[in-house]
Amino acid sequence: MPPGQARPSASHYRWYICALLFFSTVIAYVDRGVLGYLKDTLQHIIGWDNVQYGYILASFKIAYAIGLVGAGWFTDWLGTYKGLAIAIVLWSIAAMSPGAATSVLTFGIAMFFLGLGEAANFPACIKTVAEWFPKGERALATGLFNSGANIGPALVPLLVPLLVAAVTWRGAFVAAGATGFVWLAFWLLMYARPQDHKSVSTAELAYIQSDPDERVERVAWVRLLPCKETWVFAIGKFLSDPIWWFYTFWLPGYLQETFHLNIRENRWPVMLAFGLAAIGSVGGGWLSGAMLKGGRSLNVARKSALLVCAVAILPVLYAPFAKNLWVVVGLTGLAMAAHQGWSANLFTVVSDLFPKAAVASVVGIGGMVGAIGGALFDVFTGHVLKWTGSYIPVFAVCGSSYFVALIILHLMTPRYTPAKLD
Repeated sequence: MPPGQARPSASHYRWYICALLFFSTVIAYVDRGVLGYLKDTLQHIIGWDNVQYGYILASFKIAYAIGLVGAGWFTDWLGTYKGLAIAIVLWSIAAMSPGAATSVLTFGIAMFFLGLGEAANFPACIKTVAEWFPKGERALATGLFNSGANIGPALVPLLVPLLVAAVTWRGAFVAAGATGFVWLAFWLLMYARPQDHKSVSTAELAYIQSDPDERVERVAWVRLLPCKETWVFAIGKFLSDPIWWFYTFWLPGYLQETFHLNIRENRWPVMLAFGLAAIGSVGGGWLSGAMLKGGRSLNVARKSALLVCAVAILPVLYAPFAKNLWVVVGLTGLAMAAHQGWSANLFTVVSDLFPKAAVASVVGIGGMVGAIGGALFDVFTGHVLKWTGSYIPVFAVCGSSYFVALIILHLMTPRYTPAKLD
C-alpha cells in the first residue's frame, strides 16, 4: 500500500479474495469435468474402452503429480499473485486442447498438459487462505473455496449439453477452457497481499494478522520431507483424493450406463449429487471452526470433524446394490458432501501444523501423492470393470478409505503439535 494512503474505516475484503479462489476452483473442475460428462459420447466417437479411459485419466493425474512437485515450491517462491495467474493461463490453454484430439493417445496427451497446469491451483489457494485468514477462520474459508470443486462439476451437466448443441463437443472443450482468461482479469485487478491492499481496513488487517508471529523465510523441501506431519497430510490425500476423482470422472458415466440415460437426462442427477457436495464443503469447514470457537482444542476440533465426515461416507457402500436412480444419487451425494467436509479440514491441517512459508510446498507434496493414488485408482477401476463388470469393489474402497486415513492421522499425530522444522 502506498505511503500516506488512508485505509477504509471498515472492510471484509478477505471474503472477496476467498470468492476469487472459489471461482478459480470452479473453473478448474469445469475444465476437467467436460471429459467425464462426455465419456459415453466420446466412447462411441473415439472408440475407447474402460481400461483405455482409465489410462487417459491416469495421464491427467500423473501430470498433476509431476506439476505438484514444483507447484508448491513455485508458489512459495513467486507468490500467489504471479503464481496463480501464470498457472491459470497454462491450464486454460491446455483445457482447450482436447477439442483437437482424435484418438486415445491425443486425448491422453491433452489431459496430461491439463493436469500439469491445474496442479498449482490448490497449493496457491491454500497459501492465499493462510495469508488472508487467521487460524480460526481458515477451515471455513477453505471449505468455501473448496466448494468450487462441487459447483464446477455441478455446472458441467448444465453447460456441456448446451455447448455441444451450439458448437459441437470440440467447441465445448474450447469454450470451457476460455473462461480462465475471464477470471484472470479479475485476479489481476483485485489481488494484493493484505498488508499492501488499499481496500483492507486497519481493523481487518489486525484481525488477519492476529495469530502469533511465525517464521517468514522459505522452507526447503529437504526439511519438509522428513516431517511426519508432511506424511500425515500426504497419506490422507493418497487415500481420499482418488475417491473424489472417481466421482468427477466416472460417476456421470456410471449413472448414464446403469440407468440408460442420455447426456440431457443425466443432467439433473449429476447436478444434484454435486450440489449436495457443496453443502458438505462449507458445513465441514464450519463444524471445526464452531468447535474451536466453543473452546475445543485444534486436535479435538479437526479430528472430530474428520470423524463425522468418515461416518457420513459409509452409506455409499450400498450404492452399487441400489436399483433406484435417486437412491444412488442421494447416497453418492451424501458421500461427496462428506468428502468435501473431510477435504476442507484435511487442507486446514497443513496451515495448523506448518508456518505460512511452507504451506504451499506441503500441499504440493500431499497433492502429488494424492494424484499418484488417483492414477492408480483409475487403472484399478478400469481393470475391475473389464474383469468383473461390477462397481462393487470400487464403491467398497470409496466407502472405507477415510477411516483408514483417520486412524493413520491420529496414530501419527496424537497430540496435534506443530511440525518441528529446526
